Amino acid sequence: MISLFKGQKVDLTKGNPGLSKILVGLGWDVKKYDGGYDFDLDASAFFLGADGKVPSDSDFVFYNNLMHNSGSVQHMGDNLTGEGDGDDEQIKVDLTKVPAYVSKIAFTVTIHEADVRRQNFGQVSNAFIRIVDESNGKELIRYDLGEEFSVETAVIVGELYRQGQEWKFNAVGSGFKGGLRALCRNFGVNV
Repeated sequence: MISLFKGQKVDLTKGNPGLSKILVGLGWDVKKYDGGYDFDLDASAFFLGADGKVPSDSDFVFYNNLMHNSGSVQHMGDNLTGEGDGDDEQIKVDLTKVPAYVSKIAFTVTIHEADVRRQNFGQVSNAFIRIVDESNGKELIRYDLGEEFSVETAVIVGELYRQGQEWKFNAVGSGFKGGLRALCRNFGVNV
């Protein structure tokens, strides 16, 4: 298992020949918070072309669109509270089915209704993304977001990207204000 730091890029498929089906697990804990609301964090995946934008609105997989029309990415469902250990949300990826027009898939986590609930990533700790070989359950890559976020309500956690025939992973860890709407605008999704 490779443990990454922010900005680090690593080969995924080159060192794991035959790897096709992976599980992307995202998790987090909530620090002490007494605002009276559950913390509902949402994982999403954006299919991006070479220009860093989604070619169409359907290239956005999230809690209201759990499966990409290519069948290559499936969101395993929304966890409304983040209770318990391990992954809070999971996204399955079949690398062999990712359409050729996709040069990268960005994985993000946003806080649902952050403004209304007055929540932000300053109240979240132990956030991570991990990539698991679905065929044997082996964890290949893990990136723990050690950064202290404060006012951000959305984070681009990491990206899978193509280089020739191979797939690599980039530990991004970049925060945004404005939640899911800001991320959608950034990636060219109509909101």
